Amino acid sequence: MSWLGSRVESTSTTSQGASRYRDLAANLSRSVVGLDFDGVLSPIVDDPATAHIHPDAGEVLLALAHKARAVAVITGRPARQALSLGALDEVGGAIAEIGSELYLFGQYGNERWSSTNRRIVSPRPPHGLSTFLRELPRLLREADAAGAHLEEKGLAVAVHTRQLPDPDAARDRLVPVLEEAAARHDLVVEPGRAVVEVRSAGMHKGKVVVTLVEELDAKGFLFAGDDLGDLEAFHAVADLREAGLSTLLVCSASDEQSALVPLADVVVPGPEGVLDLLRRLTADARG
Repeated sequence: MSWLGSRVESTSTTSQGASRYRDLAANLSRSVVGLDFDGVLSPIVDDPATAHIHPDAGEVLLALAHKARAVAVITGRPARQALSLGALDEVGGAIAEIGSELYLFGQYGNERWSSTNRRIVSPRPPHGLSTFLRELPRLLREADAAGAHLEEKGLAVAVHTRQLPDPDAARDRLVPVLEEAAARHDLVVEPGRAVVEVRSAGMHKGKVVVTLVEELDAKGFLFAGDDLGDLEAFHAVADLREAGLSTLLVCSASDEQSALVPLADVVVPGPEGVLDLLRRLTADARG
């Protein structure tokens, strides 16, 4: 664990994690760093509308952009919301000034923004979502979760159970009810930390990873995530590793979700741990 420094006392790494870290640091100038927003750059909070980016994140991302091929925030949030909560427009402007690029992919990759093309590109809402939304109050009552908080995202809807008496039990009751209804409308269900999201099929964070590698001719990829919605990105990065790219999988750990832990090369304690890792990576990178 000493390779990450003493500040991250609860960081852990696999037997190959240290060597993968060194390999990525040596190739960072040709690598993309992909980061989830919630739980990675921003702490998890009861009200998702108040999940502001960590106060040190902008400075860390700018320093990282001096060394990496590109930095990408890949989130389930709407792009406009992530831009606001993360002050990413301002961060992206500073990154563009040094000749690098900040990408933002919202709603699992359905929306796209970059620091050189500051216009959000977004598809139409999925067919069937409006009908599903009309059914949703009845579905919540059926699952004894009528008090759940609804977050309409334009291309999706998130049902948050964090404010209910037993958030995990409420989420578990909701999943089969929402899956059955979503299937009727050609939608998919994405469970997460005290949340169930319903959205269109066909797009996920793994596809974003592949797209960035192809467009930027990247030779390496770091991805940091914290929840089930990041599984496809983890799998895509693992496939890139098999293809010979330098890769590093980072889990921003919490007591609420552990699915990514066995897949990760490095496990860090939440956003503070992620930022400490990125600082160290920036310092260790060549060039």
